[in-house]
Amino acid sequence: MRDAPDRPPSAARVAPEETPPLLEIVEYTDPLCPWAWGSEPAFRRLRAALSGQARWRRSYAILFDDDDDPAPDPAAETAWYARHLADIGTHTLAPRAHVLSRVAASSWPSSLVAKAAEAQGPEVADGVLRRLRESVFVLGEPADSPPLALRCTQGVPGLDAGRLARDAASSRVREQVLADRAEARRPVPEVLAVSAESPHPGAAKETPDGELRYALPTLLFRTPAAHRAVPGWRTFETYASTVDALAPGLLRETPPLDPAGALERYRSLTEPERLVLADGVWPPPDAVRVDTAQGPLWLHPDEARQHPALTPGTPAPR
Repeated sequence: MRDAPDRPPSAARVAPEETPPLLEIVEYTDPLCPWAWGSEPAFRRLRAALSGQARWRRSYAILFDDDDDPAPDPAAETAWYARHLADIGTHTLAPRAHVLSRVAASSWPSSLVAKAAEAQGPEVADGVLRRLRESVFVLGEPADSPPLALRCTQGVPGLDAGRLARDAASSRVREQVLADRAEARRPVPEVLAVSAESPHPGAAKETPDGELRYALPTLLFRTPAAHRAVPGWRTFETYASTVDALAPGLLRETPPLDPAGALERYRSLTEPERLVLADGVWPPPDAVRVDTAQGPLWLHPDEARQHPALTPGTPAPR
């Protein structure tokens, strides 16, 4: 039986005993997606403006699948992809690594770790996903194996590393990511063709096996009465107007934090992020700067002490 038109098949079902939120946002994403990395300033600002008034759920779509054909010339593919990331960076202004070691072999390890982290609470999950993104876009070493994915999360505040490793290897979490992957391949009709003034408008993508999936990232906004999809790379104002159309008055943007407070809250800030999330003389005195090929990454000193970019040692075996 098909779902009703205002409750798309891709939406999560709410258990009978739960009280549905006024607004649910499903973020179709991948830890290693460059457009998703470049969307973080708008997404962080949107989550702050909603201040817990909406349910925000991430669905991991698997950008690099295990059954993708290997490149005949890995070095040439890596050089091409590095140029691709540089081109995306001209639009997003997000950091990118000085040297990209390779194109990710698979999104599964990072997606399993990101999904497993959700069992430890939203703050831990956010911190883990952030480190997974930084593995490729700051370190140039994609978290495309279980050892690399786990290693790059070391030191995330509140993280139980042993539990994370066990959960990421469990059949339960794998089934959750399989469900995410399948959900992302049931896009709502309005994203099949998209016309928008964006370098990444976000029309649904055809996968190598002939399926369609949401472009990454895509936000699906749902209320009990309606839904709207906002695919691709968009401005905060586009997301805000979508919230206002579906749930007027729910979005209440607060002033940016002072620089020290912003770094304390987020622990890791790109230049585009700190421009919308912080207000005042930058950087704060104890901020730690990590230079990339496109602007700095700013770390809280406690984050810097644990961050792979500043931690001596060789990468974990693949």
